[in-house]
Amino acid sequence: MFGCRLLAAVCLLAAGIAQAQPAVSGGQTLYLPVYSHVYHGDTDAKGVPQQTLVSALVSIRNTDLTRSIRVTSAVYYDTNGKKLREYLPKPVIVAPMGTHEIFVPRSESAGGSGANFVIVWQSDEPANAPVVEALHLNLPTGRAIAFMTTARPIATR
Repeated sequence: MFGCRLLAAVCLLAAGIAQAQPAVSGGQTLYLPVYSHVYHGDTDAKGVPQQTLVSALVSIRNTDLTRSIRVTSAVYYDTNGKKLREYLPKPVIVAPMGTHEIFVPRSESAGGSGANFVIVWQSDEPANAPVVEALHLNLPTGRAIAFMTTARPIATR
């Protein structure tokens, strides 16, 4: 019985070490949830909740120490999946350890609570995948809203 537990512990440790190894890639398509507004509080007589507009600062951070990456597309979609805007009219090179930022102002409310970006990046040689996050903010006097979302790779067909 002790041998089985020891073997299980070693397997779990090995799996954790394998997960900790950075993945390199020649590129990916990433899905990043973003919000134009957030619902909160109570609903009104019609059943509609209160909402507060937020801005979104999208941060595309190249985590590779030696290789640049190329961000080829950053398409913004609304809650219903309608394409609203391509934020990159041409590809952007992000230097090793550099960051490219995209700002969606609070006044851009068309995205809704289910808005998202689909971001495509590439590299001529395998590179560490970038960290892609969105920082959402609304900082009026007396109260503040701040939260982050993180991108995840998606398959394309």
